[in-house]
Amino acid sequence: MTEVASEEIVDIAGIGFGPSNLALAIALEEHNQSLPPAQRLTARFVEAKERFAWHPGMLLPGATMQISFLKDLVTQRNARSRYSFLNYLQEHERLTDFINLQTFRPTRLEFQDYLRWAARTVSAAVDYGTTAVEVTAAGECFEIRLDGRAGGVLRARNIVVAVGLSARLPEGVTASARIFHSHRLLPQLEALPPLRHNRFVVIGAGQSAAEVVGHLHQGYQDACVHAVFGKYGLSPATDSPYANRIFDPAAVDDFYAASPELRRQLMSYHRGTNYSAVEPGLIDQLYAHEYAERVAGNRRLFMHGASIVAMVAESNGEVRVDVTHGPTGLTETLLCDAVVCATGFRPGDIRAVLGGLAASVAFEAEGAQVTRDYRLVPTAPLPGDIYLQGGVEHTHGLSSSLLSNIAVRTGEIVRSVARSAAAARVDRSGDRAGR
Repeated sequence: MTEVASEEIVDIAGIGFGPSNLALAIALEEHNQSLPPAQRLTARFVEAKERFAWHPGMLLPGATMQISFLKDLVTQRNARSRYSFLNYLQEHERLTDFINLQTFRPTRLEFQDYLRWAARTVSAAVDYGTTAVEVTAAGECFEIRLDGRAGGVLRARNIVVAVGLSARLPEGVTASARIFHSHRLLPQLEALPPLRHNRFVVIGAGQSAAEVVGHLHQGYQDACVHAVFGKYGLSPATDSPYANRIFDPAAVDDFYAASPELRRQLMSYHRGTNYSAVEPGLIDQLYAHEYAERVAGNRRLFMHGASIVAMVAESNGEVRVDVTHGPTGLTETLLCDAVVCATGFRPGDIRAVLGGLAASVAFEAEGAQVTRDYRLVPTAPLPGDIYLQGGVEHTHGLSSSLLSNIAVRTGEIVRSVARSAAAARVDRSGDRAGR
């Protein structure tokens, strides 16, 4: 176990090291480049995973990003950055080949490789295999007790929490080897016991659900795949240039300035850009497969629209799923080998991360109170600021938990920390002059 030196106080302790805090590490490095050593910001990050990974369970063959490669870790903040996706391609001698693809959307597999390349390349202190188990205020700084590969105490003037999202299972459903969330698809399928019924059930109506259905249908040629969702049919994602303005950096300012009523209205208008929506090409592909099987009289793909899963029960090496069709009230029982729940995510629990310090920051019905530059609003004196990356959709809009805006957001956080650090240096110099 590596012991973190408790006497050192860094400017930023980053809890979590996924894409958001990776982008923060890059923004810090680029901020420091032109500064004298005494004015540079210092940081240390802790990450529970053993190495950098980004949704490894859903790196399906051929699956592409839903956003442009230009919404990478840096480009919208610094188009000249060496950490851009284009520079990654150049360093891997694939730039011309990628141009010939004539697409803005690389595969997820390639984008994860880009993220891992950036994580290896950036000059950042990261302790993998390490979790923050307790955060306390200790005089002039925060103290974060660590467990795992790097033990000890991490001391910091500010904290940036980027714990990501946690998988949401349907109410009453418990995960097992045969019942699991879609984000664990590939490792769970690899460990799945031999098929007995050659039947899968997929719950959900979004992009992930449709991708899982397509993957299972193609990968298990002898198996039936049953998709169950509450909508009458899969809805296409709203992907027009105008609708996508909801993800623009300027939209964050508009959303933050709006009234709570207008925020809820905008979220309702634009949910189809991100939630319970599927790329039209994938919808067409699934429909074509289902129709072709109807023509051939050999059904393997079944879409249960306007339906709910009334019961999921596992026993004796199989899973029983009761599917109720809403309009008719009829229930069909499916005995299957596995149930995949593509039922979305919820924000990471900031209260659990902060522990006792959660009583010192303000919360409202929809989540934490957050300033425009992503700082938690304190209700009691704290030694520094606590920033959130994610979990602020209610104040900052749809892009707050997505890749779309991380380049700009992390730049804003670095500038905020730098302003506070500069003010603290002025205060300290004033104290010395007064003596």
